[in-house]
Amino acid sequence: MITHLRQVQLIFLVLLLPMTQVSASDMNSDVAALQHEWARIKYQSSPQDQTQQLVILADKARSVSALYPENAEPLIWEGIIISTLAGSKGGLGALSLAKESRDRLEKALSIDPRALDGSAYTSLGTLYYKVPGWPIGFGDSDKAEELLKMALDINPGGIDPNYFYGEFLYDEGRYAESAVALNRALQAPDRSARTVADAGRRKEIAELLAKVREHTD
Repeated sequence: MITHLRQVQLIFLVLLLPMTQVSASDMNSDVAALQHEWARIKYQSSPQDQTQQLVILADKARSVSALYPENAEPLIWEGIIISTLAGSKGGLGALSLAKESRDRLEKALSIDPRALDGSAYTSLGTLYYKVPGWPIGFGDSDKAEELLKMALDINPGGIDPNYFYGEFLYDEGRYAESAVALNRALQAPDRSARTVADAGRRKEIAELLAKVREHTD
């Protein structure tokens, strides 16, 4: 009887394994689709079309996160897309979107802080230095630097954590430190299947470095 029960349990586990693998594969595919569409909108679409396209993509990202509630990766991309929408939209509606993005990124951190090479820390830190401080918003430069450094601890050679830390340092008037971070970002290796995003980011790095040199040369 015990042997028969164990056989049944083993068969049940074997049946579940392909379902789990398919689910993980589906999640990775859905997250990749969000990444690619975000990059296309941010770096290849016209400015006048970006906001509406980001509205549609944000709704899709919310749906993807709902499909995989135990995974950090969809939440991270939901947060990134919503924060990008906040920046594109501006005005009074931007703050509520920024808060929504913050909540999604914090939830991702509670699930897996190292997911996507610590991207939740990078995106959350960026929010904290871009959003106005009290009493208007939740912006906090000290919190921003803490989060950005945590991202760099996980991914010290990454293009995004170095770029956003460099941008933060530039905004803080710490130009020599900013140049170091931005040059490190330029040295980051290209990411597979992220050609559009990497090209767009490298252009942003070059543009910001030119501004830094105006203060350091």
